[in-house]
Amino acid sequence: QVQLVESGGGLVQPGGSLRLSCAASGSIRSIGYMGWYRQAPGKQRDLVADSDSAGSTSYADSVKGRFTISRDNAKNTMYLQMNTLKPEDTAVYYCNAQILLYGGTGWYNHWGQGTQVTVSS
Repeated sequence: QVQLVESGGGLVQPGGSLRLSCAASGSIRSIGYMGWYRQAPGKQRDLVADSDSAGSTSYADSVKGRFTISRDNAKNTMYLQMNTLKPEDTAVYYCNAQILLYGGTGWYNHWGQGTQVTVSS
């Protein structure tokens, strides 16, 4: 089985920074697409940033220039460095990954449990 575990969320003042981590564990042969999504209360889950296995990245317009996605393929871990945080960044942040398991029959989509980020003074 596969687990995605996010960490690094918390309460931060506007203008502050946080670094989220997403660690994948299990009998993982390969990880392809990885992405960070967020969901604020009463709103849909939206893409924040994503990365393919070659390192190509994309960002939502609202976070460009403030957030940076990165991954350590050797550790099966993805990061999201969030700078100059704003109250509107408050949400539960989820990681998502497409994973191929050893002995698996194909690539499957997996979600983490989410980590709360609150930006408030």
